[in-house]
Amino acid sequence: MGLKEQLQHDLQDAMRARDEQRKLALRMALSAVQLAEVEQRSDLDDAAIAEIIRKEVRRREDALEMARQAGRVDIVADDEAQIAILRSYLPQPLAEEDLKIIAQEVITEIQATSPADMGKVMKSLMPRVQGKADGRMVSQIVRDLLSA
Repeated sequence: MGLKEQLQHDLQDAMRARDEQRKLALRMALSAVQLAEVEQRSDLDDAAIAEIIRKEVRRREDALEMARQAGRVDIVADDEAQIAILRSYLPQPLAEEDLKIIAQEVITEIQATSPADMGKVMKSLMPRVQGKADGRMVSQIVRDLLSA
């Protein structure tokens, strides 16, 4: 079963169980997937769907931060629940230690020596960790390794 079919199946289960949080999160994710399919005029593969889910998680994280700043505890709880639901459909992220090892290997391969080489390192590193690590975290780790 593909990721889209899994989302649709879980949406039906959430509707039967009257799980409003899960239903809302899955509907929004499926809506984003359908919009992307219409824009591309073709069905998306699991990797593209996972990327859309990642974008939805990031969007909710940004909204969560704004809700915290505004002191809206009710919205914070809802967004945290939706983020947890959507993350369950994504592959497990790499641990920071594993990411450091992969980044160090790339730095050695490219023979990068200074922060000026960060662009070259990121260009080689991102395809290896695509979908397994947050770009901001990867960037920070590479910056730390090149500065040391």
